[in-house]
Amino acid sequence: MLLQRMSGDYDHPNHPSIDQSDRTLPRNLRQTGDPGIQMLVSTRVRKSPFFDKSFNEEGAWRCTVYNRLYHPRGLVEPEDGGAMAEYEALTNTVTLWDVAVERQIRVKGPDAEELTDYLITRDATEIESMHGKYVILCNEDGGILNDPILLRLSEDEFWFSISDSTLMQWIQGVNVGMDFDVEVDEIDVAPMQIQGPRSEDVMREVVGEEVSEIPYYGLMEADINGASVLVSQTGFSGEKGFEIYVRDAMENAERVWDPVLDSVKDHGGRQIAPGHHRRIAAGILSWGQDMDHETSPFQVNLGYQVPDDKDGDYIGKEELERQQALIEDGEYPFNLKLVGLKMAGEPIRDYASDFWLISDPETGEECGYMTSPWWNPDLETNIGLGFVPADKLEDAAQATLDDEIYENDLDLEFQVHLPDEYAEEEGEPVFATVAEVPFKESVNPSAREQAKLGAKREAEQND
Repeated sequence: MLLQRMSGDYDHPNHPSIDQSDRTLPRNLRQTGDPGIQMLVSTRVRKSPFFDKSFNEEGAWRCTVYNRLYHPRGLVEPEDGGAMAEYEALTNTVTLWDVAVERQIRVKGPDAEELTDYLITRDATEIESMHGKYVILCNEDGGILNDPILLRLSEDEFWFSISDSTLMQWIQGVNVGMDFDVEVDEIDVAPMQIQGPRSEDVMREVVGEEVSEIPYYGLMEADINGASVLVSQTGFSGEKGFEIYVRDAMENAERVWDPVLDSVKDHGGRQIAPGHHRRIAAGILSWGQDMDHETSPFQVNLGYQVPDDKDGDYIGKEELERQQALIEDGEYPFNLKLVGLKMAGEPIRDYASDFWLISDPETGEECGYMTSPWWNPDLETNIGLGFVPADKLEDAAQATLDDEIYENDLDLEFQVHLPDEYAEEEGEPVFATVAEVPFKESVNPSAREQAKLGAKREAEQND
């Protein structure tokens, strides 16, 4: 064995056989499982203004670190139903989420629009004041650095409500030598999400009837219990939902939290962890799991974020336009592409601790990996997002690999190597088929979903 290791003549457990040659930093695909370690709480990682409420009062029993803050990821204990009990609360009643980890990076000043437009792929000049957009920021290689909700409060003020990657230093660094007349800083604002079918009832109770007039991605100034807040109709669930951004959060967070949680409970709901089981069904991506700084938008159903008609320059524009031209010419420039998969096996009722491997059933060779799997009780099947070989998809779709690959089920099977607790037979992979994304329509469809639904209705009318 020592000789084998010295010569490299053995199967490496980190799985270099899966083609990650177009990455500089491959993902570690070794299947280690959950070693049962403890989370160390220390001053190196920040406690959010809601920390005491989530962990000490509401009993969050586990967490992760997201944007260098502790983030609650489990409220219902496993013996009481765990994450799937939280899914039921989200889809049937109303839920409160502690998402203070969505740090708010403010760009403010006379050149705020110009700098913001240079940072994002979409056209910032088209975003009206008191409105928001889902956007992406890319590096010069077209890799996705962050996919925040961008809020425009006024002509000269934008907030980037960021996903799990550092952004403030990037924006400050971009501005070095460019001298845009702006201030870039993290501000003392902490968001919470109210998600679920009764969310509007809660919001009317805590901020007033006018909240019902907010359009999707619209903003509204409000006051809760004497504290100034910003409200948006947005969320990470695919369900009806809102976010409340608490200003001067270190002082006001609990003043806002208490009446909101009281109303949520009065309407039959509870606090839960962010609903990753539901966001997967809606096809909503999670930075770090489904994409990162070496992932192109064209690999993960975000090609619509790369406009054909944006006049202004932006970081990554030249490379993204090059990639887009290759794809349109039938030359897909990446080894792997993210797809939706419906999988056999026992119900997956919690987070995966590894990127589970995917293999080709014809050859048995490992060829890809799952990023976000879960059981969906509405569809009564395991679903998930995973990277698979682009050439296999191209053969099955008999088309170029643009985002239309997500719009239909494909007659294409893979095998997923589930842990034994979920496998049908110990040590044996289960079959999975490439499926339409989203798996389940959102209450507020994204721009891409709306276009897709419109195309379907037009096709039905023409039949």
